[in-house]
Amino acid sequence: MGNGPSLMDFVGAPEDVVAYAGESREGLTQVDGEKVVEQLKTVYDPEIPVDVYELGLIYRIDCKDNGDIDVDMTLTAPACPVAGEIPQWVADAVVKTEGAGRVMVQLVFDPPWTPDRMSDEARLELDMF
Repeated sequence: MGNGPSLMDFVGAPEDVVAYAGESREGLTQVDGEKVVEQLKTVYDPEIPVDVYELGLIYRIDCKDNGDIDVDMTLTAPACPVAGEIPQWVADAVVKTEGAGRVMVQLVFDPPWTPDRMSDEARLELDMF
């Protein structure tokens, strides 16, 4: 087991799970959302050979005027073994976007994830056509 939070830390309040990276700084401007997506595509669910963006786990990306970025994401299942780690992986990846300030990742389960949220690229990778 890792030193991070366990699933029990999230039971009962999954919407309250938040990961942060970076910090707000003066002089930053709105980040290009496509560049954020590029960074999101570097984060993989360790049990599935597809990145979190193509899996459809990213529900919202809000690139603010001051360079801060908010991300809402979900998991394929609330009992995912890395539920406490993936949001931080996402925050750590997104903060690498050029011009990024503070990144906040919110974990949500409404609406629930379904395979319908996957991209065609993900379906091909997982042989689901």
